[in-house]
Amino acid sequence: MNVSPALRWPLPKHDYWSTPFAESLLQHLDLRPSLKILDVASGHGIPAFYLAEQVGSSGEVLAIDVSAGQVARARAIQGSHLPWLRFDCADMRALPPNLPTFDRVTGNLSVMFFRPNRFEAVQGLVERLNPRGQLVLTFPSYGTFDSLWQLVDQAMVQQGLIKERERFQDYLKERPSAQDGRRWLEELDLERVEAIEYPLKVATGPGQEFLYHPLLRGGFLDDVYECFEDQSLADRFMTDIAQDITRFTPLIAQRCVLSGWKRTPD
Repeated sequence: MNVSPALRWPLPKHDYWSTPFAESLLQHLDLRPSLKILDVASGHGIPAFYLAEQVGSSGEVLAIDVSAGQVARARAIQGSHLPWLRFDCADMRALPPNLPTFDRVTGNLSVMFFRPNRFEAVQGLVERLNPRGQLVLTFPSYGTFDSLWQLVDQAMVQQGLIKERERFQDYLKERPSAQDGRRWLEELDLERVEAIEYPLKVATGPGQEFLYHPLLRGGFLDDVYECFEDQSLADRFMTDIAQDITRFTPLIAQRCVLSGWKRTPD
């Protein structure tokens, strides 16, 4: 990857979740000027702004997200800059049939949003790739925060939370692994397939700091709360979990990078 010596749109240092995953994506992305890139699950622009600066005005970046709020936020950040970068509201699981093809398809922290039909979603992205084009996706893979999930499961057993545990087990079973990702790309006949994991430690304190940690609440912890019909019971359960974080720290996320190249037709 060629990096400009004077970036105006670097990856933001204050984003302790999206930026580390984007950094792992960029380690595997073959990036150069003039490329046409589709960036899915683009959020508020990590790494779309960086990609646009690297491809330059001779390139093109289309960044899509299903959230209209995220798209509006990204457009507000962009203003009149980087006119070859466009943010649109679209569902990456059902791409418009008139969408053109691209040299690269990227998706930072994307695969968990492909459910329930992840393979079909990846297949749709591969169909938007030009021959010799590259697909690079990142996601927190199976093994992320396992120490916490094991404790949650044990506590549910001890407290007789049968229905809640059944829902929780369903959540755990459908988490994608690096091996799942590799299999998808190989079944789609991509070449030079990679599925590589990079550990990321998430630091937190006990109690409210854990329960409202910006990298946990609004994401992973909410998956536990959703297992409960009685949210007051969920609050009590999670408050107890949060009292002694030494039982499950350090919290380790697995940053998985999926990369593959579309073959040239025979």
